[in-house]
Amino acid sequence: MNVLYLHPAAAFGGASKSLIELYALLHQEGVRGTVLTPEGVVCQSFAEAGMDVRAVRGLSQFDNTRYGYYRKIRWIIPLRELFLLPSSLLGLWRLRKQSFDLIHINEITLLPLGLLARWLFRVPLIVHVRSLQRKPAQGLRTRWVNALLRRYADAVVAIDHTVASTLAADLKLSVIHNGLKISPTAPTGQVKRDDDVVSVGFLGGLIPLKGIFELVESMRILKHRGVRIQCLIAGENARQLSGLKAWVLGKFGFARDVHSELEEIIRREQLGDQVKLLGFVGDVRSLYPQLDILCFPTHLDAAGRPVFEAAFYSVPSVVAVANPVPDALLHEVTGLAVPAPDPQLIADALQRMAQSPQWRRELGRQAKLWAEENFSIEVNAALMLELYRDLLSTRTRS
Repeated sequence: MNVLYLHPAAAFGGASKSLIELYALLHQEGVRGTVLTPEGVVCQSFAEAGMDVRAVRGLSQFDNTRYGYYRKIRWIIPLRELFLLPSSLLGLWRLRKQSFDLIHINEITLLPLGLLARWLFRVPLIVHVRSLQRKPAQGLRTRWVNALLRRYADAVVAIDHTVASTLAADLKLSVIHNGLKISPTAPTGQVKRDDDVVSVGFLGGLIPLKGIFELVESMRILKHRGVRIQCLIAGENARQLSGLKAWVLGKFGFARDVHSELEEIIRREQLGDQVKLLGFVGDVRSLYPQLDILCFPTHLDAAGRPVFEAAFYSVPSVVAVANPVPDALLHEVTGLAVPAPDPQLIADALQRMAQSPQWRRELGRQAKLWAEENFSIEVNAALMLELYRDLLSTRTRS
């Protein structure tokens, strides 16, 4: 089975990691993957996973997600997508002589490009939806996207029920969780800390949308409350830009040096003992065993991959999510939900966990059981493989 994957981002992140771990098991079952992706560090990771990597300057996207949709100054972004369109089309054209059985796009923002690939190769299209969408009836663009999915997507996969609830109910929709490959014996980390100090972790790209500034402000609040707690921040700027491009994007608010801004806040507020910037951590298995709590204070109103990874290590989470669903977070069972990424709310939740060690450990124990039930890589890879085979068998019968 030959599958063409379209992946949107050059940086190594949750979506690429999930695809790599999924592909490792699919490959064992005879799936051979070619991935078309922007040039960047992710290319090496895909190659190491055994995929045939076809790198281009960038892939043109259409962002109608709940927080990324075009509005006000964000209407400038489609100019970038038009600029990337030639490299996207060239990337597909260079693959035209290859034979594929399926096309799998790794995020809904690549839907227009996926439709072109479907037309070029005449094979079924799977749309993997990883981000919250705007409500199905919210605006002409949203209705248009759902109409395209309804007519041309042979299968739509949502990563959880939170994402699924933002899609039209009449789509050919499956919920398949991101499977997680977790080593049973995680390596010991290098960061040393006082055992009396509760350790909070943040993992992810340093972008304001993930609530990183609110988290640091909550640490300032907890310092003044006298709570013995520290925060380990693992991640780097989502974009490494310089020169004229960085200056222009910075003027429009699309490119911030978040790492430098955090360093300045830590210096100004004297938070050196409370907040540690670790930079990029290649093997997160070295970090989770050092944590007592995982914090995911995102503005996206959804739990992310670090929450599920931490659970495998018996680490409970504090997540900014207004209405958690059972496959995202069980409030007061696997962690705590706060209704918004508000520093005071985050600080209150962290303090409650920090000052209740026995209860915190019980939450961690329950989180591990919950993660093993929902996010087994073997179970979720088997579900994806079954979907692949169903689409191929349907195509053969027709």
